[in-house]
Amino acid sequence: MAPAVRGVVVFAVLLLCCCQAIFSTEYFSSLTFFNSELHKHGCNSPSEWDEYAADCESSILQFEDTECEGGGSAPCVSVFSLDTEKVLSQAKLLIEQKRFPFAVENQSTNEELAVGYVFIGNGLYDEAIKHFSLLLQGDPELVSAIYGRGIAYGKKGLQDIKNADLALYELSRVITLEPNRPEVYEQRAELLETFVISVLTAVMSVYPSARLYRHRGTLHFISEDYAAAQEDFQQSLELKKNQPIAVLYKGLTFFHRGMLKEAIETFKEALKLKSDFIDAYKSLGQAYRELGDFEAAMESFQKALMLNQNHIQSLQLRGMMLYHHGSLQEAIRNFKRCLQLEPYNEVCQYMKGLSHVAMGQFYEGIKAQTKVMLNDPLLGQKASSEYLKVKYLREYSRYLHAHLDIPVAEYNVDQDLPGNFKNHWAKNLPFLIEDYEEQPGLQPHIKDVLPQNFESYTSEVQKLICTADHLGGLMQYNTPGFLPNHRMHRAMGLATLEVMQAMQRTWSNSKVRVNGKTRQMQWRDMFDIAVKWRRIADPDQPVLWLDQMPARSLSRGFNNHINLIRGQIINIRYLAYFDSILNFIKDRILVYHGAYNSRGLVEVRQALENVNKVEDLLPIMKMKQFNSKTRDGFTVNSKVPSLKDSGKEYDGFTITITGDRVGNMLFSVETQTTEERTQQYQSEIESLYKDLTAKGKALMLSTELGDADSVCNLILSLVYYFYNLMPLSRGSSVVAYSVLMGALMASGKEVVGKIPKGKLVDFEAMTAPSPESFSKVAKSWMNLKSLPAWYQSLPSVAETFPMTRTMIEVLNTDTTSHCPKKS
Repeated sequence: MAPAVRGVVVFAVLLLCCCQAIFSTEYFSSLTFFNSELHKHGCNSPSEWDEYAADCESSILQFEDTECEGGGSAPCVSVFSLDTEKVLSQAKLLIEQKRFPFAVENQSTNEELAVGYVFIGNGLYDEAIKHFSLLLQGDPELVSAIYGRGIAYGKKGLQDIKNADLALYELSRVITLEPNRPEVYEQRAELLETFVISVLTAVMSVYPSARLYRHRGTLHFISEDYAAAQEDFQQSLELKKNQPIAVLYKGLTFFHRGMLKEAIETFKEALKLKSDFIDAYKSLGQAYRELGDFEAAMESFQKALMLNQNHIQSLQLRGMMLYHHGSLQEAIRNFKRCLQLEPYNEVCQYMKGLSHVAMGQFYEGIKAQTKVMLNDPLLGQKASSEYLKVKYLREYSRYLHAHLDIPVAEYNVDQDLPGNFKNHWAKNLPFLIEDYEEQPGLQPHIKDVLPQNFESYTSEVQKLICTADHLGGLMQYNTPGFLPNHRMHRAMGLATLEVMQAMQRTWSNSKVRVNGKTRQMQWRDMFDIAVKWRRIADPDQPVLWLDQMPARSLSRGFNNHINLIRGQIINIRYLAYFDSILNFIKDRILVYHGAYNSRGLVEVRQALENVNKVEDLLPIMKMKQFNSKTRDGFTVNSKVPSLKDSGKEYDGFTITITGDRVGNMLFSVETQTTEERTQQYQSEIESLYKDLTAKGKALMLSTELGDADSVCNLILSLVYYFYNLMPLSRGSSVVAYSVLMGALMASGKEVVGKIPKGKLVDFEAMTAPSPESFSKVAKSWMNLKSLPAWYQSLPSVAETFPMTRTMIEVLNTDTTSHCPKKS
């Protein structure tokens, strides 16, 4: 054996001995890897588009070209060949935005430090090392320079042991000087992981073994390189088949890449090897939950708990699934058991408090919330997502309790809650609000919501509730990632019926009660009916009008952002739309090149003919003919045509693709709710609503089929603009669909068809080129029929459930043995 290889092997053996504490347990708890439910790495940045979590990433070393204007016609140019002016410009931007670590009080020193980080951000690692070294000659303990030099060594490459050694040495010095900065520990841990992987790879080239493949696969897994991890676990299993742990981890690599069916089959393979494998049952349950199969998930969690009734992770995950299924009482039982076994479990404590509040049990709810608030993170420890959210929930819980017995029509949540509170809550920012005045504590004379039996309602109200359950079920998405929630179904079914009744009254020239005033119903009042029910169904989520945020926040814009692909993680909810989005991107690229770069059009067109999936765009982005608008990638924008002003178009959503290779790509879409864009869409909605009201009034006096069809098209067009605006911080999609169904019912049309498998109504509207095309697609599945006459005899939803208390009571009511089962 060559001396160099022998040295690496000896070093690797020593390294593995040092890591024995990690590997002696054979595997890490797979619970930490379920980022969809347990807010991986403390990252919890909610987005719109039906609450799919977006990613929160450090802003350090992520630069923007200050000369790049997104709205301009000229493409933005990446900054790789830097001149002095650009370096100073970038450095100034870093200082202004406080985007480099360990800044000092001396401004000139900060300017010098920022220059070094600009070098790193642009891949000039040797220049950065030289620059920081000069600064350290003058001040050997300048922490930011030590940190920057360590990062530069790490970025330069870990294949050279010297670089790795220097990077780890520098970061260790920073920890000595600044021991309370968790990001430094994280950087050092990442370097160690990468270094160990490189050493293991060298060893395995000489001595491959099942155990070493499994260890390397685990490290790849922790680093979120799931494809490499899957290959390693597969290699390990080929060398040694009977390894249930390796099979489990192989399944988890599929899970995190959105390959749920493959994950489920792999978890089942692990159970064939080890029939009492609790973690495999738990992982299988979570995979079924993500697939939206509630019954199969419950069965898997139940089997895990039969093997160990005290398995905390299974109790926690099952409780969370029950909450999101609308089974709050059962969820509470799981969280209580979890807390008996582990009193300081923040997830179970937070979810227990949330479940109590959702059921109107505010005293128990706030007691649980307070316990979470007392779990202050240790110095240098990252706060949990539950800790970051709990104060918002407590304040909102107090507000709801104070308004339990006030008619909902007499107050307005968007106007009552402080602007900065709403802004921070919607953006999931830490609760650091200047001059915030807390909501009053619970008032003893306001009692909690008591259980309500279905039999206590009149037969007419019982029919109303069962009808709402049926209508809400029609809104359920039949696509992976959407778990049926019967509590949400009832809430939005009642919203649908209330919209129907309110619009029929409006078309009959009756007035409505809104915000303590009696007046004609406006378009926002129509949507507010659905908004109030959506809020009550799940108090954890801020369902707020974005245009009611503080003016300063609105002027900057709110981004509703969703990642379709991030690295190796695929968002399975939107998988069915990848092809249509890809075709849209290809069309926009050709339009752009036809207008701004006609010389390269032929070559770009030829290259696009070979593009069959999103990853195929990556080589095209490197073509000289391709003038990218985004560094290492590009953006394309959709346009929404105006019905009000022929020929006019509004900004739709933006598609962004960045990255340099498969597995290191970001494919995302977002809408930006700015003040100008909001006014444009609201003007369109206002115009359509006026026309709808006039035609609706005429329809009440007519039986002409043509009038009904005209009203139907107006309703679909109005909702089309609402979907494209995305005006709520959460829940825009289900709010819009319940209004759509209610308005159609007011016009005499009943929706009897379910949303087809794989279809998402918001994406159907956003990817439709016009209101007419959206209307055509929606009608194809809604299967509209004439509204049965008995709907007119249903009790008034607004009068039957006028207060928050009565709304919570009806959502809590069990109808299992009373209402006909949904087909």
